[in-house]
Amino acid sequence: MQMMTWDVLLEMEPEEDDDEDGDIGDDPASKRPFLTPHALLPSSQVLGNLEQTIVPTFGNLESQHNFRTPETAEFNGKSDALYFNDGQRRIDFVLVYEDERRKETNKKGSNVKQRRKRQAYESNLICDGLKLEATRSVVDDKLVFVKVHAPWEVLCTYAEIMHIKLPLKPNDLKTRSSAFSNFNWFTKFFQVDENIIKPEQEFFTAPFEKNRMNDFYIQDRDTFFNPATRSRIVYFILSRVSYEVKDNVKKFGINRLVNSGIYKAAFPLHDCHFSWPSQDVSCPNERYLLYREWAHPRSFYKKQPLDLIRKYYGEKIGIYFAWLGYYTKMLLLAAVVGVACFLYGYINQDNCTWSKEVCDPRIGGEIIMCPQCDKGCPFWRLNITCESSKKLCIFDSFGTLVFAVFMGIWVTLFLEFWKRRQAELEYEWDTVELQQEEQPRPEYEARCTHVVINEITQEEERIPFTAFGKCIRMTVCASAVLFWVLLIIASVIGIIVYRLSVFIVFYAKLPKASNTTDPIQKYLTPQTATTITASIISFIIIVILNMMYEKVAIMITNFELPRTQTDYENSLTMKMFLFQFVNYYSSCFYIAFFKGKFVGYPGDPVYWLGKYRNEECDPGGCLFELTTQLTIIMGGKSIWNNILEVVFPWVMNICRLYFTASSTEKKTPRWEQDYHLQLMGKLGLFYEYLEMIIQFGFVTLFVASFPLAPLLALVNNILEIRVDAWKMTTQYRRMVPEKAQDIGAWQPIMQGIAILAVVTNAMIIAFTSDMIPRLVYYWSFSVPPYGNHTDYTMKGYINNTLSIFNTSDFTERSRENLDSDLGDHTTCRYRDFRYPPGHPQQYKHNIYYWHVIAAKLAFIIVMEHLIYSVKFFISYAIPDVSKSTKSKIKREKYLTQKLLHENHLKDMTKSFGVIAERMGEVIDNNLRPKVE
Repeated sequence: MQMMTWDVLLEMEPEEDDDEDGDIGDDPASKRPFLTPHALLPSSQVLGNLEQTIVPTFGNLESQHNFRTPETAEFNGKSDALYFNDGQRRIDFVLVYEDERRKETNKKGSNVKQRRKRQAYESNLICDGLKLEATRSVVDDKLVFVKVHAPWEVLCTYAEIMHIKLPLKPNDLKTRSSAFSNFNWFTKFFQVDENIIKPEQEFFTAPFEKNRMNDFYIQDRDTFFNPATRSRIVYFILSRVSYEVKDNVKKFGINRLVNSGIYKAAFPLHDCHFSWPSQDVSCPNERYLLYREWAHPRSFYKKQPLDLIRKYYGEKIGIYFAWLGYYTKMLLLAAVVGVACFLYGYINQDNCTWSKEVCDPRIGGEIIMCPQCDKGCPFWRLNITCESSKKLCIFDSFGTLVFAVFMGIWVTLFLEFWKRRQAELEYEWDTVELQQEEQPRPEYEARCTHVVINEITQEEERIPFTAFGKCIRMTVCASAVLFWVLLIIASVIGIIVYRLSVFIVFYAKLPKASNTTDPIQKYLTPQTATTITASIISFIIIVILNMMYEKVAIMITNFELPRTQTDYENSLTMKMFLFQFVNYYSSCFYIAFFKGKFVGYPGDPVYWLGKYRNEECDPGGCLFELTTQLTIIMGGKSIWNNILEVVFPWVMNICRLYFTASSTEKKTPRWEQDYHLQLMGKLGLFYEYLEMIIQFGFVTLFVASFPLAPLLALVNNILEIRVDAWKMTTQYRRMVPEKAQDIGAWQPIMQGIAILAVVTNAMIIAFTSDMIPRLVYYWSFSVPPYGNHTDYTMKGYINNTLSIFNTSDFTERSRENLDSDLGDHTTCRYRDFRYPPGHPQQYKHNIYYWHVIAAKLAFIIVMEHLIYSVKFFISYAIPDVSKSTKSKIKREKYLTQKLLHENHLKDMTKSFGVIAERMGEVIDNNLRPKVE
């Protein structure tokens, strides 16, 4: 006879509920959005040995005796124990709560309600087949640790529900030898020692089915489900077990209980201490191995043990480190080419003709430049920009053009080869056909109050809001995001105003000639000082706005109410990236494409807000200023993030231990040691991705102005991998393993950045650098009919690119600048291509200007089409899945189907044979004459 298993649900009186936990995690009892084993399978097959437990109402808690309570046990002194006190049942999860009877609080009613909810929840866990054992803390007697164990029957049932792929038979496919097999003696130096971390045995796998259990490769029931899979199954159960019913609405889920304070924490266990192996011979010591061979600083040059990372932390963490490692490896090539281009510019800076003219006292020293502001800015000699012009020669060279084209192709190669690598990992990690039926988020289900008819099934279903309500929410969310984007733009305008204001001060304080002997004054020109201080202030504003917007973005996404966790993360990803994109890159876009482009000329300058005269670039352009901005923001961001990632969790753990465990020298169990570690939230990995994608944007979008960006990113990423590994293995609790097939929404974001990078780098070379004007001068204006030289040359370039202005044509606003320590001048020079005074078209753009504009537009079109053509050809030529991986996938599908079908046919044949034999016996008995 089959037994039905019932949940224990608290039916609270309305006046007793103080709404301390709100509506999150609520769901109509008749529309429970999750699957449970007793709802799908006969309880006699799964949980037939469980007793009936039903508690319809609750009055006085002490009068109830129908709760199924956890077993109680004292700590047995084994600090590395991963099992219950019986040494047989493995701890798959740990729940921590503070005993309400020992709390120092006046809210006795609240404590009673919390205890009732927790007891009902734990009773339902036991009814669902889990085993619980409670142990009081060694250090703080108010804390109680409830250890959770999933028996074999429960694991099998939920493995089938969750479509978990498990081994069928060992993989018999031969691995192809690598093209670099002849260099094994060299690559072995970077490999993890296989004697320490043994390679994982590969299997053919299939979604688990209980009725085909004999087809699976089960040698030992204790190891068939590895610890990560066990924890994932238990977390699935914990997230879907109810603990209270009110007004025909069920409340469920461990996350809800932790958020409301009923439980302090819920986490799976690390298997040992990270610094030394466990004394238990049965412990695999995977955490210790990961720390030793992956997270320790001495292992920075070694390849990551991805299979062990995936086995210990799950596919979602594994795919992140696989992507980060592959990105870092590809950066090595970009860094080498970038350094080569930088060295090319550095070596040839002494051959830079136009820089020599700027520094020459007879040329640059005799050229008097017009004031760059209306008040307090004097005339100045061109040669005070000598040092900055020398630095500009390093970055504004032919090597920069080559590097920009290379990076346009490199980013395509990176994305295409990563797709192939990702496909290999999907096969190796059994996520090719990830059949993970993602359940709606409890927050979503809790608000499903509107009933509509599904157009496909023609059945009633519940949704959280109507179409009009959805439009209202989307409008509010979009308006909030737009407001913060406008706030960033306002901060950029504030930085511009700062530049314009402080530039006057620096002009009054800093030297106006290049013959000073002070090295600081020699290099720190007014333009350089303004750029550096503005970049630092911009970085500080970026950090502050980021800290504010993170909380706002989460609030906006929560209000938007996405249906699943994947939808939630994708929505938050787009909001955060849009904000970060504008926040980090807006100042760079301003310097690259707007500064110095709309300044007019001294007789008719352009003003900001009718008050501040627009900024001008150095005579050599704004490229060096863009390089400075990128260096400060990119370098400062990397240093700041690494300090936060290392120092913050370390300090928090030290403080927590100081106030708790440091007060005693008693041995503490593994679950208590892990409890005192930091919690890495669900969005912890999201921020890691976001940090790297922003860096990816710096490396690709503005690389034409800073060839050393890939080198800085490479150094940062080598450190980032080990910092993240150290943080996860030593400072954070073990995260619940999660399945993931790819890197999610970050892939299309990177593809969008790659397409935009071609445009930005082409425009930087065309409009920010002086490469196109120099080429136009060299090939057209240095020789007749426009030039006076007989051969193509760069001589006279500076004089040709600086227009002449008559000081008598200054506006009344600027006339007070005419008297200066440089003497009286009737003319001055400014950066533009205009006709001189006295010309019939004075101060109008000359023919050189139109030649340069045409050349810039032609360069952008040619460069974009060339790189895009190569990109599309590469994307077409490189398949997303390699031929060998396709063969392996097809082979596995074939063998899996063959094995399962053959076994099924054998069972059917055997069954039919038995039936035929019995029918034959019956027929034979009926036809046989009766013996009288």
